Amino acid sequence: MKREARSIRGLRRALAEGAETPSALAVEALAHSNGNASLNTYLWEDTEWTLRDAVGAEAMARGKDGPFGDGRSPLWGLPISVKDCFDLEGAPTSCGVEFYRKFHGIAERDSWLAERLRSAGAVITGKTHLHPLAYGITGENREFGDCVQPDDSTALTGGSSSGAAASVQEGSAVIGIGTDTGGSIRVPAALCGLVGYRATIGRGDWRGGAHLAQSFDTMGCLFGDLADAPLMAGLFADSRETKPRKFSRFAVVTASHLEDCESEIEASLEHAIQALEAKGLTRTKINCDWWADSFSIFAPIQAWEAARIHAGHFEQFDAGFRERLEWGARIGDGEIAALRLRHEEFRARVDALLAEHEILLLPASPVAKLPAGADHSQTRAQLLRYTTPFSLAGVPVVTVPCPAGGMQLAAARGADEGLLDFAAQLVL
Repeated sequence: MKREARSIRGLRRALAEGAETPSALAVEALAHSNGNASLNTYLWEDTEWTLRDAVGAEAMARGKDGPFGDGRSPLWGLPISVKDCFDLEGAPTSCGVEFYRKFHGIAERDSWLAERLRSAGAVITGKTHLHPLAYGITGENREFGDCVQPDDSTALTGGSSSGAAASVQEGSAVIGIGTDTGGSIRVPAALCGLVGYRATIGRGDWRGGAHLAQSFDTMGCLFGDLADAPLMAGLFADSRETKPRKFSRFAVVTASHLEDCESEIEASLEHAIQALEAKGLTRTKINCDWWADSFSIFAPIQAWEAARIHAGHFEQFDAGFRERLEWGARIGDGEIAALRLRHEEFRARVDALLAEHEILLLPASPVAKLPAGADHSQTRAQLLRYTTPFSLAGVPVVTVPCPAGGMQLAAARGADEGLLDFAAQLVL
């Protein structure tokens, strides 16, 4: 039986009361692993390794106080998956390609992220599937197979945090840790009916984590119940807002930006607008036609940075990735300097919007489904048009699931706690 009907808060309360144990939850989670038709939610898992983690969590002393009255972290005892671009001691790190799995060998120490999770008593269930190099939005992967949804084998999960989404859908994890450069948390969340949290850029430490493009890479996670969003505030950083800010207004883009949205997505957007207004927020419409420039700024900077990370290895990757990396390598100093100036100007304009309107509301994807096996050669540009404005701004985003697709709620950099708290109050 899958766990989607039970909230993280409910599971954590059961752990605190002794009605559940980390080991029992781990055994049940592992029974659901690789539950999609492509059998590839995880690129690495080891039952004994995970059960040792669970035993280690059980050895952590009980205390007093805290959110669940046992003095332990909100993550204690919970089964959590980790995207296979973060090192785990004793496991390989593939970054979604066979070459790096062999080239990197076995990690000798945990990444900062894995270290943080384990010190909190989280139980890591394995390392999840991703689009190769985290350089894509669909979850397709020629070497490890395309990642399809456990709930619908005809639909891709989206990427690049594909396995993270699949792990939560199938019940092998209650939180799937991923990364988001251009939409890699937000798109899978929208396509899989999950909540996605993309942290403010700079939250967390990338030691032992593989970058794609440092200017845009953020940590993030996927989970099932919007009411659990506040529990995610401490995943990547200790709380920076002792009193999370409150919101009283929001802005939504005009119809000109939504020209390629499916009718179901437009209906979900209206549904989200009503939910925000029901919380007492005042709505404003804004013309963001200038966001059309976002991809032309984002893509070359991303390629330039990725080319330097993967220098010397281009020939190891499929033609499509090799061509992007070769393009990035050809971008000269003058061109990248001009692009960085455009990036700064774009970010400043988004900052001004958020200062005036507090929350920006936008679909995370113009479509509700990516059919498995279809031609997705144009999909990347289509979807990134909706996500790269917030990538350039480096802001926190919560993707909230809707009747069809999901909506991005974006707030100012550093407003993670307030945004997570607010999202948890929405009724959609």
